[in-house]
Amino acid sequence: MKTVAFYTLGCKVNQYETEAMGELFNAAGYLTVDSEENANVYVINTCTVTNIGDRKSRQFVRKAKKINPEAIIAVVGCYSQTAPEEVMAIEGVNIVLGTNERNKIVEYVEKIQKENSKINAVKDIMEISEFEALTIGDILGKTRAFLKIQEGCNQYCTYCIIPYARGNIRSRKIHDIKAEVERLVQNNFKEIVLTGIHVASYGKDIGDICLLDVIDSVHDVKGIERIRLSSIEPTIMTDEFIDRLSQYKKVCPHFHLSLQSGCDTTLKRMNRKYTTKDYKAIVDAIRSRIPEVSLTTDIMVGFPGETEDEFLATREFIKTIQFSQIHVFKYSPRKGTPAASYENQVPSQVKNKRSEELIELSKKIMINHLEKFLNHTKEVLFETEIKDKGLYEGLTDNYIRVLCHSSDNIKGKLLPVVLTELEGDDSIKGHLV
Repeated sequence: MKTVAFYTLGCKVNQYETEAMGELFNAAGYLTVDSEENANVYVINTCTVTNIGDRKSRQFVRKAKKINPEAIIAVVGCYSQTAPEEVMAIEGVNIVLGTNERNKIVEYVEKIQKENSKINAVKDIMEISEFEALTIGDILGKTRAFLKIQEGCNQYCTYCIIPYARGNIRSRKIHDIKAEVERLVQNNFKEIVLTGIHVASYGKDIGDICLLDVIDSVHDVKGIERIRLSSIEPTIMTDEFIDRLSQYKKVCPHFHLSLQSGCDTTLKRMNRKYTTKDYKAIVDAIRSRIPEVSLTTDIMVGFPGETEDEFLATREFIKTIQFSQIHVFKYSPRKGTPAASYENQVPSQVKNKRSEELIELSKKIMINHLEKFLNHTKEVLFETEIKDKGLYEGLTDNYIRVLCHSSDNIKGKLLPVVLTELEGDDSIKGHLV
């Protein structure tokens, strides 16, 4: 039987697209195997947010070729889109696909099998105006499904390569979204995560429609218990938006509100569209209307020109907001973005020090957040079994990771759990009610 293996880097959108490509291969008679195994075809779905993603992609091409020198290797995604000639020059690469036409990947593989040639299928992403129809429905062994509803970004933050890799915003038709949700329900999914490159911009290319309309469309689909939003731009959270959001019982009280910096001068250099005052007002409005909400965020350290005072302002703002968790990452210059040519690039050792400091702070504020829910009863959607420990792991609606003993198989079930004790600095142990 023909086999295919996938190696995926980067965001949840990439993970969704890999699942969709996997289903295309499966429909064509391929068996999906682990990326460490011998396969006829290897598909590397790349990320180019940082230099690390590019490097890991190149490393895996070499690794795959070592596992099976005769394999066909397809490199797809953001790295391919922004540097197609560079990717094509990597020894062993047969197919280069960008961030569109992934639905033709099997066709390209079969062409290579017949002609033993190379294909560079990357096109100008700025000329693409239609949402690419990639769908999933048959994923096995999971309880949460990521559902891509939007593509592209028009924000052009000065540090970010993604608008150049993904193109302008394109929104998926609501009836297509609802049809996929209905397919996922048939495969016993209880939670969907609405995801995209810039989810908050959903509908702006269509007109007179927005993210709330998507939620409204899928909210009453029988079998769906939870609707979660992936990373979202804070400026979408107007009072009207929050009020409507709070009325949807299935929407999870967990929002990943991208911040990037807690210093206004840094935010301005980044071309972010809000101030810290705006951000705090949004957070206060959310917390006043949505009980037990969890707020997570991204923080970048070492953006060009970030002084020690600017960094300290960010640290203090994080303390003020009291997020439940922060994802810290170091600025990485990306060729083609304005910030890459800015003066006063921050030295690596300074970035490392600031990153370590905020990671430690993140651990403390997460513990403080978790402690608020000790001795509370929360419903947990159990996702995985930790077999060697006799535990099941799952998430509350507000994104608390919970571990629980059970003699029964509770994977895929939504059950009430009393949260009893901290487990490390990122989880809580509990017992079934």
